[in-house]
Amino acid sequence: MSRSSTSKSRSKSAFLPLDDTLFAVKRRKPAPHEFVLDALAPLSPRTRSMFGCLAIYVEEKIVVILRNKDKAGLDPDNGVWLATTQEHHESLRRDFPNMRSIKVLGKKITGWQVIPSDAEDFEEAALRACDLVLAGDPRIGKVPGARRAKTSKKAAKKRAR
Repeated sequence: MSRSSTSKSRSKSAFLPLDDTLFAVKRRKPAPHEFVLDALAPLSPRTRSMFGCLAIYVEEKIVVILRNKDKAGLDPDNGVWLATTQEHHESLRRDFPNMRSIKVLGKKITGWQVIPSDAEDFEEAALRACDLVLAGDPRIGKVPGARRAKTSKKAAKKRAR
């Protein structure tokens, strides 16, 4: 077969356009309060989607969660959630006067505290919290509990017998 006949046969072959939906890439939502990620970048944090928010881990500790569920800013739990324990609330409140327990969990006091995004000093306070994380302040950050392996209903019934 000569070179010209090869090119002719190729030009006669059917061309099927590719379906764009096959190659569509799901776009990630931009991170809420992205400046927090930038501030924590020297620690090489990992992120993970959690409850429609963005959890930030430094080594084995979860340190903060970034939340901006209601774009209008009306949700009182939007902001930067600090992973802490109740014993540190009072001392952290001295550093962050607008900090409070999150409300979405339905409890009066939780380990999670929020620097609300509607606070006048939100960005300044969030960056101060980042400085504490960068300095290794023990009041911010918790090692999450071990996850239970998911089991099927049949396996659970067998164990119950």
